[in-house]
Amino acid sequence: MTDYLNEYCMRTATCGELRREDVGREVVLAGWAWHNRDHGGLIFVDLRDREGYTQVVIDPDCVPADQFAEAEHLGREFVLKVAGAVRARGAESVNPNMLTGEIEVLASSIEVLNKSVTPPFSIEDGIETDETTRMKWRYLDLRRPEMYKSMLLRHQVAQAMRGALNKRGFLEVETPILANSTPEGARDYVVPSRPNPGKFYALPQSPQQFKQMLMVGGIERYYQIARCFRDEDLRADRQPEFTQVDVEMSFVENDEVIDMMEDVMRETLAAVGVDHAFPLKRMQWSEAMERFGNDRPDTRFGMELVDITEIVKNTGFKVFSSVAQSGGVVKAINAKGAGDWSRGDVEKLAAIAAENGAKGMAWIAFTSDGAEKSPIVKFFSDEEFAQLKQAMNVEPGDLVLFAADTFEVASAVLSALRLHMAEALGVPREGHELLWVVNFPMFKYDEETKKYAAEHHPFTMVRKEDLDKIEEAPLECGSYSYDLVMDGFEVGGGTIRIHSAELQRRVLRRCGLTDEEIDEKFGHLIHALELGAPPHGGIALGLDRLVMLLGGKDSIRDVIAFPKTSSASDPMTGAPSTVSARQLKDVNLRLM
Repeated sequence: MTDYLNEYCMRTATCGELRREDVGREVVLAGWAWHNRDHGGLIFVDLRDREGYTQVVIDPDCVPADQFAEAEHLGREFVLKVAGAVRARGAESVNPNMLTGEIEVLASSIEVLNKSVTPPFSIEDGIETDETTRMKWRYLDLRRPEMYKSMLLRHQVAQAMRGALNKRGFLEVETPILANSTPEGARDYVVPSRPNPGKFYALPQSPQQFKQMLMVGGIERYYQIARCFRDEDLRADRQPEFTQVDVEMSFVENDEVIDMMEDVMRETLAAVGVDHAFPLKRMQWSEAMERFGNDRPDTRFGMELVDITEIVKNTGFKVFSSVAQSGGVVKAINAKGAGDWSRGDVEKLAAIAAENGAKGMAWIAFTSDGAEKSPIVKFFSDEEFAQLKQAMNVEPGDLVLFAADTFEVASAVLSALRLHMAEALGVPREGHELLWVVNFPMFKYDEETKKYAAEHHPFTMVRKEDLDKIEEAPLECGSYSYDLVMDGFEVGGGTIRIHSAELQRRVLRRCGLTDEEIDEKFGHLIHALELGAPPHGGIALGLDRLVMLLGGKDSIRDVIAFPKTSSASDPMTGAPSTVSARQLKDVNLRLM
């Protein structure tokens, strides 16, 4: 018997557990009618629960007449309770596609627990129903086996992480959902406070400040499976409300946080049947940017970025030479196998380049018959062209794509093209590859606001050797930081935190805050750091993304029970919705 079935359940078996060795056993099943078939007086019902399917045979000679009459009118998704005996199917009736395909249950009684109207889509895997319809009827979608498997996987991952952290001395502590907004809170969801007219809470984008204050409070090792909120444009791997496994530790340095999380990940992956080698590779942020164009590289395939700035700095193609001579970079990727694409198909790639900041896109196709096709080939000297082919490891059938711009733009363009071409060419990306990307810059310059901002967040510890550069050379400052990357996605990000009040003020000032703003928005944290804050650091893992990748899904919506659409709405409940004038008045708001 399935472990969770006991005397308090109306069933004695699930629909997925019965096998040939159960023949002769009297059982009670309960579930949903999936398929119903009337074969010459015998009614066959495929009964489904979360564990699987069992074929039930309803014979008019074996059940009361009134029950058989009701069974003749069963509809899909009727909720049934069936008692009967397990018997072997005949050899010609065995269904090899069902785990229970060697047996069936001959019903002695059948009870309709509830009826169902015709469902809007079939409750089975592989349906072609559009996502909005599935989300409008999400409770039906969750009945499908693949959705249940996603929910089960999510549960197993969360429980494995809880167990691994519990035995390492971590305490699970809940932090507030109603918090204060911060200067970085442009994407906060805000909530009006009725007792405090004109003031608002913010839903947390992260429990960052609270977990740091827990370290000041002597908790030493904390974790939380935390709900977080961010009002931003959605993508396949983002939702307005999401879940992260939030972890913080006291009296640690970089390596100790990384080593501890590797142990947690090792146990978590093993718990869901994923084999991965440990310890994980650690890649410098600068190396990731140089080779892959982003700080979350998918290292399961090649097509790496190659810097050809020196080769083309004096070339006759002025787009390249002018960028190379003015401090920019010229980089390229080799999309092997695309050399015979039509010119029209190649030039369509310019749209991807433009979306990532490029003003244009250059290319050279080396066709499989040995020809070289491109508008720019004529601008290269024989020596330059030979050096280019050698640097790019060119063979017949290759397509070389270029980006000439600032390092940031060239990296973004070729990173996007690399991922697109891998998809278009069907480049194998099997299994999972985890690694750490470490040592991010401390600051970046925001051209829009004309201010410096923290690359991770402003509570990150500046590298000791760079402390004297914060005010005068912020872009030269490194940080104690580490991201966990899996299959081209960031699944976790962490840093060692600033535990000095004075240093925290310096960093916040460098990010453009005045002392008054620091005291208003971060005074609670500053005061905490003044009262004996220990060295501490941590990490937050995106549970939704991690489960999405482990489950082989394309969107985190497929591993969240009740997600939002790409417009941040819920077709099932109608959220977000309007509120009454009375509700607005109660919180001192008025719609404009």
